Parts: sequence; structure tokens; C-alpha cells
Amino acid sequence: MKRYNYFKSQLIDQGQLQVSIFEQERAIPISNAKVEVLRKVDSTVVEELFTDSSGQTESIELGAPPLEFSLTPESGKPYSEYDLNISAEGFEPVNIEGVQILPESRALQPVDMRPAEGTEAAETIPIQEHTLWGEYPPKIPEEEVKPLPDAGGFIVLPEPVIPEYVVVHLGVPADTSAENVWIPFKDYIKNVASSEIYSTWPRETIKANVLAILSFVLNRVYTEWYRGKGYNFTITNSTAYDQAFFKGRNIFEEISNVVDEVFTTYITRPNIRQPLFTQYCDGARTVCARGMTQWGSKDLGDQGYDALSILRSFYGYDIYLQQANRVEGVPMSYPGSPLVLGTTGEDVRTIQTQLNAISNNYPAINKLRVDGVYGESTADAVRTFQQIFNLPVNGVVDFSTWYQISNIFVAVTKIAEPVFRNLRYVDVPYRY
Repeated sequence: MKRYNYFKSQLIDQGQLQVSIFEQERAIPISNAKVEVLRKVDSTVVEELFTDSSGQTESIELGAPPLEFSLTPESGKPYSEYDLNISAEGFEPVNIEGVQILPESRALQPVDMRPAEGTEAAETIPIQEHTLWGEYPPKIPEEEVKPLPDAGGFIVLPEPVIPEYVVVHLGVPADTSAENVWIPFKDYIKNVASSEIYSTWPRETIKANVLAILSFVLNRVYTEWYRGKGYNFTITNSTAYDQAFFKGRNIFEEISNVVDEVFTTYITRPNIRQPLFTQYCDGARTVCARGMTQWGSKDLGDQGYDALSILRSFYGYDIYLQQANRVEGVPMSYPGSPLVLGTTGEDVRTIQTQLNAISNNYPAINKLRVDGVYGESTADAVRTFQQIFNLPVNGVVDFSTWYQISNIFVAVTKIAEPVFRNLRYVDVPYRY
């Protein structure tokens, strides 16, 4: 395949970058943190940023390769790379190497910082190459419908549920030295999708690929695939076995928004309970024996196909989309219709209460009277929340906003406790 190095060509397009910084394992934003942005090729500092009271920097524009590089597999490297040096008083410094910037797209870089306990060196997080550019082993084919766990302590639910966390093994399954990391479910999906497809692709192509990624991991969850083999994790980050997950990498806003909209949806077939094991490959450097080709899905998106039509082109016309009715780790499920100006009732009261708790950590969100009436002040607080957490800013509590408010509320009130969940996962047969 013909390849170019983007450093030898002019960065004629622009992408955006925003950094959000939090105290590790807590939803507490770190204000006045310093972020140095350096060109990876020569370590030249190109920007110096500081975080606000919500732990965010401003969005900045950075040079990126031509847009067309990300639209065909035969072009040059489609993203530029930058390093970040991050420091904040009272916290250990963090260096991130290789943040990926795509043209006409916004890269969102979350950063967790640990409280300083001495003179430890900076934590360094290297971001690996995107799977459509780097060299990775192809997926080992598997059956798309798996046998379910039988007797022996495992419980099979009547229907799939959305887990609160995914436990990712950072290596091949048998590598006992590899780290296991706990990742919130949506964050895992956003990481994988940002590692495996380009945010510059058609939105319906992005949606089709996100649905395939969701179904793949939910099949692993539902069938207890690795637990049934004696492992204590949900999935690996090896592309030979599972999906690419790169700890600490940046995600892309366009992909993030799609995940927020569809994270409870999966692909299945008639007469099976489990999400389909939706295998896929890039279709250019690796060829699938079965399943979707990512570049092929991009071509269909260019032709105007919607996400379900794209998926049916690869997995068959009997597949359909199913909604999981249960999301673990949230106080209340989405009520089924959006909260807008004039809405009244307990659902509004719930959102007002949760936003007030969140505003203790995020003072840009105004305090609300908990009266169950969705007025202008509630809409303003919702808009501020949406802006902080990179959601479409419309002042409406839709599906995506409801669950993001719930997730942040759980984090700031410490309802979730990762250490306890880790013990629970290891010590009992079933974790949901």
C-alpha cells in the first residue's frame, strides 16, 4: 500500500483539541492546571493552556493532514500527533504522547491526575497508532452465536443489560502479567471506536460501526466468555481476540455523541437472546472471512445508506436492533420522553436534585430550586452541563443527557466505588 509520512507534507487542514482534567477516580475537576501542547515531530511548544473551574481548557485549533487522507485507505497518514505535558499544584505531572488530531474534528483528551505523594516522575501515557494506520494482528474468526454458560455458578439473564464497567485486559488472554483496567462502559465504547474508525466518516457509518462494537462487547458480557474460561476480565485489548482499546487515548466528539445516543442498542437475530458477535475488519489491509469491513461501511455511508442498511449489507437482512431495558449503575432509567420547558413531575425533580449535587464540583452550573418544574433556570443549568460534558447544547434532557447527568451524579456522590466493585467481580459468580 502506498504510504506517506505527514511530517513530510504540509498540514493544510485544521482539527481541534480540548483537554479536561480531573482528580483520579473522582469526578472533581482540577482548575488552573497547565497544559503544554508540543508538536510530536520536534517537541516544539505550540500552545500553553490552563483549565477553568470545570477542569477544561479552551478548544484550540491544530494543524492536521488533508481531509482526504482519512477518506480513502490508500492515502497518507490522516492524523497529526501532539504531545501534552500537564502539571497542577498538588498533583503528580502527566505526559501524554501522540494525541491524534483529525481534520475538521474535535479531539477530547481526558486526563486523570493523582495527588502528589512525593517526588515521583511524571506518569507517561503513550497513545498507540490508530488501527486503520498501524500494524495490528487480524481478528481470529469465531462463531457469531455463542453457547451460554451452563451450571456451575454462572447466571444467564433473561435479556442483556448494559454493565456499569468493562474490565479490560491489556494483553492477550493468557498473558498473566498484563494489567486489568476498569473502564465505564460508555468510555470503553468511545475509546474503541476512536481507535478503530475515523470521526471524519459519514455519521451513519460511524453509527453502524459503533453498533457493531457495542454488540461485540455485549456478547462477551452476556455469554460470560472469559469468565467461563477462568479469567477475571470482560474483554482484552488484543485485536486478534477482541477490540483495540488504548488506555488514556483521546476520543473524538463526533464519535462520542453517537455513542451517547445509542449505547443501549445492540444487533441481534430472530430466535436468539444474545447480542450478535459482530466481527469486522478494515477491509483493506485485513480481510474478514465474515462480518463487516470498515472501509466498506464508509463507502456505503458515502452512498447515503443508513446505519441499519449498512449493517444488513454485511451481517444479513434478518438482523435487527434491540434495546437493552436495564442500565447498571444509574439511579433511574430514562423516562422515555425528553424533559423540555414546561415539563413537570418527579423526573424533573430528579434531574434538579442531581444537577445541584453535580454543581458542588462544577460551580459553573447554577443551583436550582427542586420544584419539579422545568423552567428557564433548569434549562440554563442543563445547557451548562451539556457544554461541560461535550453534549449537543440544546437545554433539553434527552436520552443522552439523562444518562450523562446520572453518570456524573453517581461519580460526584460516590455511589460507585471502583475498589469494592473490583472485589465483587472477582469473588462472586455474577456481578450485575
